[in-house]
Amino acid sequence: MTRKQGVLNPDLAAGLARLGHGHLVVVADYGLPLPREADVVDLTLVHGVPRFTQVLDALLAEIAVEGSVAAAETSGTDVETWLRERGLTPDLVPHDDLKALLPQARLVVRSGEATPYANVVLRCGVPF
Repeated sequence: MTRKQGVLNPDLAAGLARLGHGHLVVVADYGLPLPREADVVDLTLVHGVPRFTQVLDALLAEIAVEGSVAAAETSGTDVETWLRERGLTPDLVPHDDLKALLPQARLVVRSGEATPYANVVLRCGVPF
């Protein structure tokens, strides 16, 4: 059956279905180095498409999130605003520390975003 709503990309839908409590999901700009260890779904089409916020909104509609991490360099930027507008109050760490979390990620979703530091690590929660 063809889905009418929710995540339609088959690779992303499959990756989301495999997530459990405590798993890490990364929403990445197109410049973030992709880890070999994680399941990567690359959604980039062209420069800026899809936007970080579009990808983040789609994921937040599908998964329960109990915590998040972003780069300290996002403080005072559009990225901080985008995260807060979505109810996320991430722990802030140096960008290099955020990149060090990538090998622990269960799923990495790469957007076409070209805004510096437009990356967030989401820690999956449970919906109850």
